[in-house]
Amino acid sequence: MSSPSKEMILDALRQVIDPDLHKDIVELGFITEVTSNDGLIKVTINLTTPACPVKDQMRDQAKGLIEALPGAKQVEVEMTAEVRGNQAPRELAKNIRHFVAVSSGKGGVGKSTATVNLACALAKTGARVGILDCDIYGPDVPMMMGLFGQPEQRERKLIPKENHGVKTMSIGYLLEEDKPVIWRGPMVHKLIEQFLGDVDWGDLDYLLVDMPPGTGDAQLSLAQLVPLSGAVLVTTPQAVSTFDVGKAIGMFNQVNVDVLGIIENMAGYAIEGKVNGAQPGQSVEIQKGDKTEIVQCDADGHFSTVVDIFGSGGAERLAAKHGFPVLGQVPLDPVVRVGGDAGAPITITNPESPIAKAFADIAGKLAQHLAIKEHAELPILQ
Repeated sequence: MSSPSKEMILDALRQVIDPDLHKDIVELGFITEVTSNDGLIKVTINLTTPACPVKDQMRDQAKGLIEALPGAKQVEVEMTAEVRGNQAPRELAKNIRHFVAVSSGKGGVGKSTATVNLACALAKTGARVGILDCDIYGPDVPMMMGLFGQPEQRERKLIPKENHGVKTMSIGYLLEEDKPVIWRGPMVHKLIEQFLGDVDWGDLDYLLVDMPPGTGDAQLSLAQLVPLSGAVLVTTPQAVSTFDVGKAIGMFNQVNVDVLGIIENMAGYAIEGKVNGAQPGQSVEIQKGDKTEIVQCDADGHFSTVVDIFGSGGAERLAAKHGFPVLGQVPLDPVVRVGGDAGAPITITNPESPIAKAFADIAGKLAQHLAIKEHAELPILQ
């Protein structure tokens, strides 16, 4: 029996539908190589992001469809990716595909923690990722990434400091440890401009920009200097945090920057324990502020519950009001704090933990939204 033709293989692959773009991978131009010789078939599928959450399912579906063709003996499906990026013209950082601001309405919500773990999660998929620390007055990225000391300089450009596969730049590398930054807005604008133009970032798929809290000079400067692909907002569930995020949403709308979604950090604290000698069905009484919860033990005496320290539902209410998605919810865990202080993000040190998986899922959703946005902005050929 003869080997399947290229046309037969492509026809079979038209059944693989991209779940976000709602078109088949042949029509989308994702198939970059098809060879068929004596039943040995090789296909290359080039996606729009290496962080595609469904790439394994698409690969397995494509392989199964080709294996079902008459004459197919051995099938190899290779998955590659090319981030096309924001095509808007600009003068600075032309080799960066997507600029994404990570922002919040107020401080203390875990914005830098989210930035660092999202960057590491994206880098683990094979994406080329950087972090620009624009929190001039409180630069935490160096500590959280385990990086210190002056950056190297080559051909009059600063070389980003790199760890965990992520390139970074921060004013924290340029100042003495305890020296504060006491600057007015024009100086902040100039520094951000230099970090974009005088740093050798190389080719990056995603540059996550860790913004200072609030709606001030850094946010406005960044929006003026480069075309932002969008913003990710970080909040806690409590009302005061979501109230301030509302102001950040208004600010990004005013400067025509899309909000890609919101992350709810500190979304409850998981309590687990064991009652030694407990009988199956025995209960434990747990005091939650002014309320009491009765929790049942399992056969081994284990029990668990979640304490909503900062309330609940804040991100969902914001998302419903403004029409963007909740990218994910991340519970409190002391391990995250320990890793941040030690320069060892949980997505690197404990990738199988629930929190690391939550950050990986958020990173995948972020990449999805950017890929959809890319596709929507492609020119229509007549």
